[in-house]
Amino acid sequence: MFEIIFPAWLAGILLSFITAPLGAFVVWRKMAYFGDTLAHSALLGVALGIFLQINPYIAILILTLILAITMVWLENNTQFSVDTLLGIIAHSCLSLGVITVQLLQNVRVDLMGYLFGDLLAVNFDDLIYIGVGVVVVLSLLLYFWRPLISTTVSPELAQVEGINVKRMRFILMILTALTIALSMTFVGALIITSLLIIPAATARRFARTPESMAMIAVIISIIAVSLGLTLSALYNTASGPSVVVASSVLFLFSLLKKENS
Repeated sequence: MFEIIFPAWLAGILLSFITAPLGAFVVWRKMAYFGDTLAHSALLGVALGIFLQINPYIAILILTLILAITMVWLENNTQFSVDTLLGIIAHSCLSLGVITVQLLQNVRVDLMGYLFGDLLAVNFDDLIYIGVGVVVVLSLLLYFWRPLISTTVSPELAQVEGINVKRMRFILMILTALTIALSMTFVGALIITSLLIIPAATARRFARTPESMAMIAVIISIIAVSLGLTLSALYNTASGPSVVVASSVLFLFSLLKKENS
């Protein structure tokens, strides 16, 4: 049991260091639908990976990056609202993924694993690429933290200060895409966004600064991972959804606290 749970727990802890602070930006900038769009496109990435005979998670990573870049281009070059574009991309990719999977002959695809994750399948070899990915994303996030905060708080003031607002928006979308691709084995495509927004939303009840919100969100995410895996081990429940349920319970408890004045 230890050999199964411990790698999964380490993976969850590692991912918490990027999902929690990035989740703060998702909450601040109301980007939850963007995260859902990238997550729903993951099924298409899985299908393309199997069709092209490459690692499905590599295909997911490439596809999410392409979609993030496409989203930025469409936002800057069309008159459609962001939610309209996200809706079109999300449902188109999800539908294409389902059709592509059905067209793959003599191939058995564990859709439940990709849709809801299989954290307990994570092994020590998987921890290597997860760890490398976390280091890359966290390093970029720390490097661009101040300009990202500035563009989130006041894009107009950030523009006056000489910050390239469009570039910061692009960087944030790329970091979100990388995080979603890395976390796909953890909770799966359908509920990955919850790993971003629930700890951040919970932390918002207690934080007074952006930095404190990010740090509190990391702590909450680690607690949720630990509680969720314990629930999964004791009652043989799905690991990813168990973590999300634990996060949701912590959020409900946070509602008992009065808002900061």
